[in-house]
Amino acid sequence: MNTLVIRRWASYGFVILLLAGFGSSCAGDQPVPPNPAEFKPDVRPLPPGLATYEAMAIPADNPMTPEKVALGWQLFFDTRLSADGSRSCYSCHLNEHGLTDGLPLAIGALEKKLPRHSPTLWNIGYHKEFYWDGRSGSLEKQGMAAWTGGNMGANKDEITAKINAIPGYRAQFQTVFGGEATPERIMMAVSAYERTIIGGQSAYDRWKAGDESAVSGSVKRGYQVFKDSKCDQCHAGVLFTDLQYHNVGIGMDKPEPDVGRAKVTNKPEETGAFKTPTLRDVARSAPYFHDGSGATLQEVVDLMVGGGKPNQWLDKKNLQKVNLKPEQKQELLEFLRSLTIETSLGEPALPQ
Repeated sequence: MNTLVIRRWASYGFVILLLAGFGSSCAGDQPVPPNPAEFKPDVRPLPPGLATYEAMAIPADNPMTPEKVALGWQLFFDTRLSADGSRSCYSCHLNEHGLTDGLPLAIGALEKKLPRHSPTLWNIGYHKEFYWDGRSGSLEKQGMAAWTGGNMGANKDEITAKINAIPGYRAQFQTVFGGEATPERIMMAVSAYERTIIGGQSAYDRWKAGDESAVSGSVKRGYQVFKDSKCDQCHAGVLFTDLQYHNVGIGMDKPEPDVGRAKVTNKPEETGAFKTPTLRDVARSAPYFHDGSGATLQEVVDLMVGGGKPNQWLDKKNLQKVNLKPEQKQELLEFLRSLTIETSLGEPALPQ
């Protein structure tokens, strides 16, 4: 079984960061749900880079515990949380697609077509605002909206009753919360698990930690192209996102464009602005942008170094045309591929 990971940062006080990568146990042919009482977390350092990043903010009303994360891990993978039993949270955040769903636009329960692309969950616990437009202020609120909205289409009271009828879940909720499942407690557990989805393990990270053999010379040159082209103004720091909102022109040529952040803030200057996506695992998370209109990484690089798509609200301060030679573009692509995450989310056995 892979391990639950906790780290204590003395400089920040006691902060619990439980990294993703749990395993599952088996007894014969029947999977056995994890027993929260048996979880014994290992203590190990965070991946290079993230170890020196700021402490993750854990809500005071939803503290992290191994038992809560174990419960949330199961709920995250459980299709019984959706309206038609067809999908789980994981269904839109698949390992093989960089924790996205690999579709241009998400499809929810009952085959409901959704208006935006599923964003990756890597390092989501470090974000302060959620969704492409930042309209939600917490993972718990975002999770509740996705659960009861188009993504999973759940009647929260009906699904909660079903969860309480499952002995394995009922016992865990009693252990973790001192009572039965409620919609709020379900999302608290799921959010606790999501805060363990931390990705800082890649060839790039091993190189930056001192292993010169981890990447090729092409990757190293591509990293310099990345910095010289000022890509790191928006794809900043160890998260490779500034967590801010920018208009790069995507979708602004449509008859009724998605106005993005402006709908949240009512600021005209933020029309068409969307949160900067992380570049971690970017080679696996195609298609790209909030509308899934970027089919390939090559296409996206061409568009971004070309200065985006002109429109009235284009962020010209952070996005300007850069003249790159073909070999420089290829080196930039090689660097982006070096950010592929080398870990994945393990799938738990579920209580029946």
